[in-house]
Amino acid sequence: MPRPKVKIDLAELEKLCVMQCADDEVAAFFGVSTRTIERRRQVKKFNDIMDRGKAKGRLSVRRHLFRLAGGGNVAAAIFLSKNLLGYKDYVNSELTGAAGGPIQIAAKPDFSQLNIDELKQLRTLADKTVIPRRT
Repeated sequence: MPRPKVKIDLAELEKLCVMQCADDEVAAFFGVSTRTIERRRQVKKFNDIMDRGKAKGRLSVRRHLFRLAGGGNVAAAIFLSKNLLGYKDYVNSELTGAAGGPIQIAAKPDFSQLNIDELKQLRTLADKTVIPRRT
């Protein structure tokens, strides 16, 4: 004998979906399993109510965001610009050498200007460095 069908108030369901509740949250609210919500989504009316609620919630968020941007909230305006208009931040990470020229890379380091203590420190560091072997 199958279990009796749980009553789910469709008006409450829509309100939860307006708040963008996930299926597991909806299930917890009604005291059913997530699987029950997933199974009920197969029913057109039930699914339509959930979809309509989610759409209303997104519209509400968008309306509030536009209101913030129109009221001078710079962060909201930037968010909308990037997400709706495709604006991007461009980061220039170009590095230059002395006087804006190219970076000079010496083939071999010049140790001739180092004193004996500096050379000993360099040797100590070199001895601690582990270079992986190629196989």
